[in-house]
Amino acid sequence: MEEYHPGLDGVIATETEVSYLDLEAESIVIRGYDLIELAERVSYLDVGYLLWHRELPTPQQHRQLATELIEAQSVPEAIVQIFRHLGPAVHLMDALRTGISALAASDPDVARAENVDRDRQLLSLWAKMPTLVAQSYRIKANLPLLAERVDLDYAANFLWQITGREPTALASEIFDKLLTLYSEHEMPNSTFCARVIASTLADPYAAMTGAVASLKGPLHGGANEEVMHMLEKVGRPEAMAAYLKARLQAKDRIMGFGHRVYMHRPDPRAVMMKTLLARLVEEKGGSDLLAMCQIGEDVMRQEKGLFANLDYYAAPVYHLLGIPTELFTPIFFAARTAGLCAHIREQYANNRLYRPRVRYLGPRGLRMESGSGSI
Repeated sequence: MEEYHPGLDGVIATETEVSYLDLEAESIVIRGYDLIELAERVSYLDVGYLLWHRELPTPQQHRQLATELIEAQSVPEAIVQIFRHLGPAVHLMDALRTGISALAASDPDVARAENVDRDRQLLSLWAKMPTLVAQSYRIKANLPLLAERVDLDYAANFLWQITGREPTALASEIFDKLLTLYSEHEMPNSTFCARVIASTLADPYAAMTGAVASLKGPLHGGANEEVMHMLEKVGRPEAMAAYLKARLQAKDRIMGFGHRVYMHRPDPRAVMMKTLLARLVEEKGGSDLLAMCQIGEDVMRQEKGLFANLDYYAAPVYHLLGIPTELFTPIFFAARTAGLCAHIREQYANNRLYRPRVRYLGPRGLRMESGSGSI
């Protein structure tokens, strides 16, 4: 009871069959498969199916899942009106959090405690996430809303709804892989938050609202935006090394480097994302971005012994795909929804209410003087 682990470092919070960061094997295990191999060989929807059903889909099962997501992707008009009332200054993660929470009002089963089809609710949340992300952005930017394209796959439709441009085959492929790499990562803060809320048997909308609030923080999901701001501020490769060294001298935190789990080794997702960035540069241009990233990676490794994490190379990939920087973190959350839903399902199925204890550091034995206090 007295052992204390700040930030719960090293504490086993649950047993799961969803995923595991196997540091000895240098593998991100997703239902037994390596995430990097999955990203190389199958689509984001295939990985989402695997997360939910413990096996990769057949072509027919893939098509069925795609159809179910298409049929459930529209959001109620009331959500659109809420977005319009939030105003142009709203942070898009706040808009997304509000939209997810408000979705509960359109679900007639949300108040029921028994015989509720939680899978339907979770699938609906997963399906609607790209629409919530795209519509909240386009309303804030005073752009017309775009209808979903049923002729495009999940990733291409997501890009279309944001940018209004049909993506090239390479852009669609790389965005799909980006979604896959963000889809699941064991027990980060947002996943833990979702499971804690689900352990009370609160509905999935509540659990996902808590998760998106967690992911907003720059120490978790907001790092990709900070990386892009840094790259834009530096502007050219020849200025990158001096910029980073000056910030390190000032003891500033450099986003995009280091990880609570990958402390002394590369994030395998970042390694793959770097390769994807190089491919995208060949089609879109942006060689200066790639050069800056490489210089930054070298400096941080030499000066601090830190490796790049996924957010470091994802930021320029997002940028070259034509995605506004303020959407980087909402898209991260949309991608992670597949994994979050798998964890919420598992929590419902094998539930125990989370109720940890504390190490108390305050005073004891205080007594009130006679006559003190008020009535």
